[in-house]
Order: sequence, then structure tokens, then C-alpha cells
Amino acid sequence: MRPEPVTLERNPISPAAPLGRPVKDIILTIITGYDAVTLREKVDLPAAAERLDDLGKLRSLSALNEKVTLLRLLDRLDEAFEIANQALRQARFTGDRQDFVLCRIRRAQVMQFQGKLEEAAAELTQCVLESETHEWNLTAAFARETRGKVQFEQDELEGALTDFTAAVFLREKAGASPDELESALIAVAVVESFIGERRTDR
Repeated sequence: MRPEPVTLERNPISPAAPLGRPVKDIILTIITGYDAVTLREKVDLPAAAERLDDLGKLRSLSALNEKVTLLRLLDRLDEAFEIANQALRQARFTGDRQDFVLCRIRRAQVMQFQGKLEEAAAELTQCVLESETHEWNLTAAFARETRGKVQFEQDELEGALTDFTAAVFLREKAGASPDELESALIAVAVVESFIGERRTDR
């Protein structure tokens, strides 16, 4: 059976996960919070590096997706981009459209961290359209939140707020846990505060 991708919507047991823990639980443990200025993840760097070592040379789609996230969080962006492209090729080969969209979103996250904001935004817009067309709610939320972060870095606050709010709605609709809602809720609060400050300064 083909391994499932790492998502909130599809939550596989990684072949390297200790005691069979789901991948998203491991990632949520490594992410210790979110920066209230940049909206980027705060990371337990030793834990992320250890987890990357655990994955070793595994090449399943699940493992590749997790490596992309870990390498991005460790600021090893060239490696993350290379692995993201490997994951895309594997997802394309399997023929699962949702897997392919999820891989594109992760690659766009790497692009964002590389400063390729316009490229990332264009990629994510396509991902939003496809996932919402197919009503893949959690995938759409992932795409929306990621595009919102790109727009935030582009100083497009209204667009970012629209995407973050939509991400919260889509996750709530899908019955996401409080931990899974946290990043989007923080993003909404931060962007609203920035917008409020600008209106006050006028």
C-alpha cells in the first residue's frame, strides 16, 4: 500500500516515528510556538535535527514530506528545495492529485523562506483553487495559511487576513484540534493588530 502524505487531513504513522507516533504529532512537538512579528515557527532545533537523523535515507513520500519540513525549519533551504522536488516527482508518479497539491504547498513554503515570494504566491494560488474546487478542506486551509504568510511578508495585510481567516474556518469545518488551529488563529490576531496600528497612525 502506498504511504499517505504528511498532512493534518491525512495523518500517517511514519516508518521512523518512535512508538508509532503520527507524524503531525512529532512536528507539532518540534514547533514550540510562532513568532508574533514574523509569523514563522519557533523551533526546537536539536529535536528537529534528531528527527531528521531518525528519518535517515527513507524515501517514502511520507518521509520525504517530513524531511522537507524539517530541513526548512533548520534553515537548510537548498536541501529542502531539492527534497521538495523529489517529493513532487514521486507524487506525480503515483497519480494522486491531492498528494501532488500538498507537495506543491510544501515546496512553496521553502520558496517563501528563500525569499521567492512572487513565485510562492503564484504556486499557492493554484493550490488554493484546486483544493477548494475539490473540497479538500484541510489541504485548502494549509494552502490558504501558507499564502497568507507570503502575503504578510509582501506587506499585503488585507489579503493575508482574508487567507488566515479562511484557514481557520476551513479547519474548524473539518473538526481540527486546538493545536491544529493555533497557527492560523495567531496569524489572524497578529495581522489584525498590524492593520489596527496602521489605521491609528493615519
